[in-house]
Amino acid sequence: MGSEPQDRIRLVVGLGNPGEAYVSTRHNAGFMVLERVLKRLRGKFVRSLRYGSDLWEGNCKGSRLLLARPLTYMNLSGGAVSRIASGAGLAPREVLVVYDDMDLPLGRIRIRKDGGAGGHRGVESVIAGLGSADFARVRVGIGRGECPDHSAHVLAGFADEKDKEVFVQVLETAADAVKLALYRGLDVAMNEYNGMRHDGKRD
Repeated sequence: MGSEPQDRIRLVVGLGNPGEAYVSTRHNAGFMVLERVLKRLRGKFVRSLRYGSDLWEGNCKGSRLLLARPLTYMNLSGGAVSRIASGAGLAPREVLVVYDDMDLPLGRIRIRKDGGAGGHRGVESVIAGLGSADFARVRVGIGRGECPDHSAHVLAGFADEKDKEVFVQVLETAADAVKLALYRGLDVAMNEYNGMRHDGKRD
């Protein structure tokens, strides 16, 4: 797969809300991508409940890799992420967070090495918990829709079948992007997936 990436990710976090009521909502894009990433990784990942999270631990390219789904609810995700990173001795730059983003149209993703929260409460919590915004992120576009109530929008599912199909496709693409970042580094993943639409074309 080429040389070892300098920006090695050792913890992948999918943001969302626990519970049946939230399973298929836009706000749970991070959870859904994480499930798909786990299916793509080689080797065995052992699941446990620790640090207020569903936590999977295994190896990727010969190094320990953790994948986490905080169970603290979205707006308190930072506490769980901070506890995992501290327990594993990880720096913020070794963390990759996957989450939904209304500022991206449905069907797009964006990968960044750092940045602000963009009004996303879960990301605000992670920044506060880690004491830094110097962590990578994969933003999954969900669009703003026509609902003026942003909370209602992100906590709803997709009524339109075509939109639902696009959402599933972008979740798969985001999982592919995370896998590529793990194996070949963030720069390679950014070059491959930033600007790509769900139909495989580029902007």
